[in-house]
Amino acid sequence: MTEPLVRYGVAEAVATLTLDSPANRNALSSRLVAELEEGLTRATADPDVRAIVLSHTGTVFCAGADLTEATSGDPGSAPRLLVKLMRAIVELPKPVIARADGHVRAGGLGLLGACDLAVAGPAATFAFTEVRLGLAPAVISLPLLPRLNPRAAACWYLTGATFDGAEAERIGLVTGHGPDADAVLAPYLEALRKASPQGLAETKRLVTAEVLRVFDRDGEEMANLSARLFGSAEAQEGMRAFLERRPPSWAR
Repeated sequence: MTEPLVRYGVAEAVATLTLDSPANRNALSSRLVAELEEGLTRATADPDVRAIVLSHTGTVFCAGADLTEATSGDPGSAPRLLVKLMRAIVELPKPVIARADGHVRAGGLGLLGACDLAVAGPAATFAFTEVRLGLAPAVISLPLLPRLNPRAAACWYLTGATFDGAEAERIGLVTGHGPDADAVLAPYLEALRKASPQGLAETKRLVTAEVLRVFDRDGEEMANLSARLFGSAEAQEGMRAFLERRPPSWAR
């Protein structure tokens, strides 16, 4: 049997979905996205699950789009799959918490941004690398821009530079960070276990209302923009250069 790319487990009223595709740095392949959606659906249907943790194996939380798929298939497929996945997380009636103790890049930041809470461990680093590949952080902006400090978003979007957990917390990308990701996570889970399912569902609807309005207003436009950029000659060069471990033609 093929090993799953997303592992599912439940303990103490918390479902944990663990991204486990180290061969491609937990990239958002079509198969990984499908398995993640299945796990979210399973956790939602379980009355004993109060909250969901999105975690990972290895040194990378999520590297973003699967560039091998992006350079060989329909350029519009990956952006639309990601929009659907992020919206599913935002609309879920149970809180979803991202636990990142590794590198988070590009589309992985959209996954993290769609979660209600996010914690970072000491190995977590973050970068909006799209600008260096001939792309833009278009679809991931749907959950992120309503939540991020605008000046900081401009800085990190435009430079593509790497930043740490302290900066991620300062700009609103994560809820908390510390030297032990599980220690940072534990008090949030303890609090959520004490909350009623109805209270959590209705409160989540309040705090995600603006994000969902952005999805309704801009979702199609951002998906179309991403598809156009992924299919462009410049982005194809950028992605091939990344896969071939060389500078793209425009780098100076």
